[in-house]
Amino acid sequence: MKNKKYDVVIGLEIHAEINTNSKVFCGCKNSFGSETNTNCCPICVGMPGSLPVLNKKAVEYTIKAGLCFGSEITNLAVFERKNYFYPDLSKAYQISQLVKPICKNGGIELASGKFIRLNRIHLEEDAGKLIHKTKTIGSLVDYNRGGVPLMEIVTEPDLNNAEETVEFLVNLRQTLVYAGVANCKMEEGGMRCDVNLSVKEKGSSDLGTRTEMKNLNSFKMVRRAIEYESKRQIEELEAGCAIIQQTRKWDDNKGKSFSMRTKGDSNDYRYFPDPDLLTVEIDKHSIEEIKKTIPRLAKDRIKTYVEEFGLPEYDAVILTNEKYISDYFEECVKILNEPKDISNWIMTHLLRILKTQQNYNSESLETDLNKIISPKNLTAIIKLLENKKITRVKANELFEIICFSPNLKAEEVAKEKGMLNQFSDEQLQDAANEVLKQYNTALSDYEKTPEKVVKFYIGKIMALSKGSANPQKAEILLDKKIKEILKK
Repeated sequence: MKNKKYDVVIGLEIHAEINTNSKVFCGCKNSFGSETNTNCCPICVGMPGSLPVLNKKAVEYTIKAGLCFGSEITNLAVFERKNYFYPDLSKAYQISQLVKPICKNGGIELASGKFIRLNRIHLEEDAGKLIHKTKTIGSLVDYNRGGVPLMEIVTEPDLNNAEETVEFLVNLRQTLVYAGVANCKMEEGGMRCDVNLSVKEKGSSDLGTRTEMKNLNSFKMVRRAIEYESKRQIEELEAGCAIIQQTRKWDDNKGKSFSMRTKGDSNDYRYFPDPDLLTVEIDKHSIEEIKKTIPRLAKDRIKTYVEEFGLPEYDAVILTNEKYISDYFEECVKILNEPKDISNWIMTHLLRILKTQQNYNSESLETDLNKIISPKNLTAIIKLLENKKITRVKANELFEIICFSPNLKAEEVAKEKGMLNQFSDEQLQDAANEVLKQYNTALSDYEKTPEKVVKFYIGKIMALSKGSANPQKAEILLDKKIKEILKK
């Protein structure tokens, strides 16, 4: 929201579930969608006498994320108990980090050149999940998610509107997924965002009182919540009211936020070092080894696609928007070295199907494009078209037939369905003579619009041959015959 008298100031706390096989302090399975309360043990539900054991891979993945964002990796990381009571937190405390997190600083540069600073990235355990039933039954708790390794990424208050915030989140999520440290499936709660927002007088260095909106799990929701809360706070100030520091719940159906409770500070959580967990020492050699495991990120692939494959930057950005699309594209290029043709087919056909199949909106990050059509079949269609063995119309038809039919092979289907160009040169000659004779009145427009006239006759030949003529050959032949006719 824009207002000439006020600046909006936004800081984020992003929680991303780390993609490990087991939980952060026990050996329970880290898996979404399991039967209620089947992935839990005495450790993750906080039974007396149980002792946590740190998951090394979760630490390594947190370090890896920090390196991707240019963060400083601390040499000594400490785990602390964050004390508060809520039904989904069975121990009445959460193992987290405050004083000595694993990563400090770093950030993300937006397209405008503005740099959004990170304050920290720390590792903690996730809480369980409340399942709200009827008023009679009340609410139940599923502790399967309790103890899942969670990466909390905290920004500085550098964001000023919903557009910047969404761009930052898209970039952040994309990096985590490409790095392989988190799936960030927002529809499954794999990435959630808390928005801390305040309003201040334009140009003032004094920040206003902030509110926090918790657990926003879609970019659309983040955008709507920021726009609403900015407007609400400005209207409160304009009316002479004070902003109350509080936690607010966003109701996306109503398009409003509601007060949940007053917002506490870190002192209210009575942090103290967890006596059951040792300080984690992180040496430089380990950091360098982890750095070697960072794969090519989206920005690296964009550079390759533009400089080596010769793709327009627009294509490169679309193809790398989601890792699974980029991976599919690269698999196709390995089979057939025609990057632009492959890019066109993915962007025109595959993304169209994704939109209709899953309401594709860049928030669902794990889709197997092989279920639509394999790289082998897609490149086979492109090759048939490239070698002029099939018309574009027939190629599109072949694509539709093969989609979602993994046992079919493009070449075999094209042959069985009679899609291959089987019109002989002699038949093409006869067809050209026939259409020129039947529609001779069109010849009078050739000198004014030669391309239009030739395309008209090609269309008639394709109809006569039921799509089996080669349109390129037809064009050359027609151009030659028309010129000969007009000379007479």
